[in-house]
Amino acid sequence: MRLALFTDTFYPQVNGVSMTLQRFVNHLEKRQVEHKVFVPVCAKDEMYSNHFIRASSLPLWLLNPEYRLAIPNLFSISSQLQKFQPDLIHIATPFSMGLSGMYYARKYHVPHVASFHTQFDRYLEYYHMKFASGLLWRYFRWFHQSSLTTFVPSLDTMQHLQNHGIQKVDLWKRGVDCALYTPAKRNTASIRTRYNITAPYIFLYVGRLAPEKDLDILQQIISNLPLGYKEQVHWLIVGDGPHLHEMQNHSPANVTYTGYQSGETLAEIYASSDLFVFPSSTETFGNVVLEAFASGIPVVGARAGGVQEIIEDGVTGHLCMPRNSEDFIKKIVQLMDQPDIMQNYAAQARQYAMTQSWDSIFDKLLDSYEQVLYEKSKASLTETSGIQSA
Repeated sequence: MRLALFTDTFYPQVNGVSMTLQRFVNHLEKRQVEHKVFVPVCAKDEMYSNHFIRASSLPLWLLNPEYRLAIPNLFSISSQLQKFQPDLIHIATPFSMGLSGMYYARKYHVPHVASFHTQFDRYLEYYHMKFASGLLWRYFRWFHQSSLTTFVPSLDTMQHLQNHGIQKVDLWKRGVDCALYTPAKRNTASIRTRYNITAPYIFLYVGRLAPEKDLDILQQIISNLPLGYKEQVHWLIVGDGPHLHEMQNHSPANVTYTGYQSGETLAEIYASSDLFVFPSSTETFGNVVLEAFASGIPVVGARAGGVQEIIEDGVTGHLCMPRNSEDFIKKIVQLMDQPDIMQNYAAQARQYAMTQSWDSIFDKLLDSYEQVLYEKSKASLTETSGIQSA
């Protein structure tokens, strides 16, 4: 199989989509699948191998300078694809680069699939643009109509797309690196020294610091924990984003902002924490929840989006009413009152994460590629036979 992948976001940009696609490209190399990846140029352009075709891009300063707006050259892209002759095109983002891939696929009748990673329509509410939701879904329906299938990371997202008229949908879940994220990297003494922590418990949030992550709820949880419990907790907030400085200005002394962390440092922070608190109700999946599980810590999260499909309530953590800080506080206090149960949840969380390897997830995606190509070929043969019979 020769695969062409189109995306508007890729490593070193830091988000769930870019990191997933980077791991997928590594898997393609491991499985020796011929591929070309069409991405925007980034500041660290030298990191890309010959598998990458780079399009000019501009930083989106108003949103985040790490985000790039690709300015693809359709003639150059078509020339590259004509040479490569892909069997399948995977369009991972619905905007600039994705449009280029879709244009070529439709023009030259190349089988193509898409994937849906981000709840853009739910984000609109957080940026006071809910009025644009109808127009956005009209665009999504048009964009996805010719795809053989659209891959989604959770059943919730699948149902969401189907409710809005996108019917050809398949599941592509996410995995976790249980060798990187592991309880064996617990080093509480080091973390306590590094961040000057003296409280008995370390509670953790990892993710982008932006409105759509329901960070106002996180701040309410931190501020409104009952006094006797609040004094026992030190919060580590790992990540960066447009809300960083505002949150820093309104946080009590028991909150530390570490900035963006990755690799071994992040793994050590996860494993050295006692509880992961994740109030976001807009996740299509929730990669950080799996990373916490793999690190051996339970999660208190929102009963919404993909997160509710990862956390088993009362087994690996607790699910709370979305955007309800009182429910989060109630569940957190319950766990603090029952440390043995918290430890049991942690063990169950690690066991679950061990069943969610990236290799198995990506191999299933490659199998799905083969299946959609087979179905496409079978349909084409049936159509040809019908024409000849007529």
